[in-house]
Formats: sequence, structure tokens, C-alpha cells
Amino acid sequence: MDAEITLRVDGEEHRLTVDTRTTILDALRERIGNTSPKKGCDHGQCGACTVLLDGRRVNSCLTFAVAHDGAEVTTSEGLAENGELHPMHRSFIEHDGYQCGYCTPGQIVSAVGMLEEVGNGWPSHATENVSAEGNAGLSDDEIRERMSGNLCRCAAYANIVPAIQYAAEHGEGVERGGNA
Repeated sequence: MDAEITLRVDGEEHRLTVDTRTTILDALRERIGNTSPKKGCDHGQCGACTVLLDGRRVNSCLTFAVAHDGAEVTTSEGLAENGELHPMHRSFIEHDGYQCGYCTPGQIVSAVGMLEEVGNGWPSHATENVSAEGNAGLSDDEIRERMSGNLCRCAAYANIVPAIQYAAEHGEGVERGGNA
């Protein structure tokens, strides 16, 4: 059975007719041609397909497109603005936070979403003081816990964590474009 939906992807509106079983990942890659999110495991276990859906990070391989008609989808490509890399992109480059690059778009989108969660005071399993006001803090353990849904087959974690830490310390992870 097909359904007509609208997705706003990286600021551009797309009207699509999709099978009701189509995931956002498949709609992005196969129908819209946005190959930024990757199909890694296709089971929600690796995070290569991570996108921001109405501002919250999701595994797009597990998310049905018809359930999100009218949603705003932001991919790694959409984090860049006016031809400028997002500060998280720049931090990953400066800290060599990638090797083969396959997981990198999902890692970057997840890191931006994670910093938004931290900014909103959402605790994680690693948060030491859940009742503390304000920023949940970003120790290396906190970053590792919050990013645990994003796997890197090349094991670039030794550089991914400092890249995120740098962006967080310099206020460069949450907002789009160079305005952070």
C-alpha cells in the first residue's frame, strides 16, 4: 500500500509516494538521492544511518517514513550552511575523528544531537549527578556512553571523543552552521 508524504530534508521540501514499509533511510537514499546517512546494519545497531528527526536523533533505518509525514529531517549534509562546514564537521577534521569515513556522517549528526540533549539537561547512564542543575557535564565516559549507539569499524574512537569534547567546550556542536 502506498502513501503520499512530505519530508523536509535539509531545508528542502520533498513530496513522495512511498510504500508504507519504507524507512526514512530508504526514502532519503533511494527516492531523494541523499546518501549522507549510510545503510550499515539495517537493524538499528550501528548508528551509520543517524539523522535528526524534528531535532532529535534517530536511527533512520528503523523509522517508517509514513509515521513522520511533514517532519524535518537533518542529515550531515544539512548541518552545513551557506557552503560552510558545521563546527562539528570541522572538529572531526581537525581531530582526525574518522578513518574510512563510512560512519562519520552518522557520528557527526549523533554528536550534534547528543550535545543538544546535554544542553537540555538530559542525563545518561553515565551522568554522575542526575539532580545537578544545568549541563550534565561531558567527561570522556559521558561522551562514550551517549555515543554508544554509533559504532566505528575502524575504531577511530580515540579521536572521535576529543573531537566532540572540543566542539562542546567551544560551544560549537549544537547549532547549525557557524553560528554556534
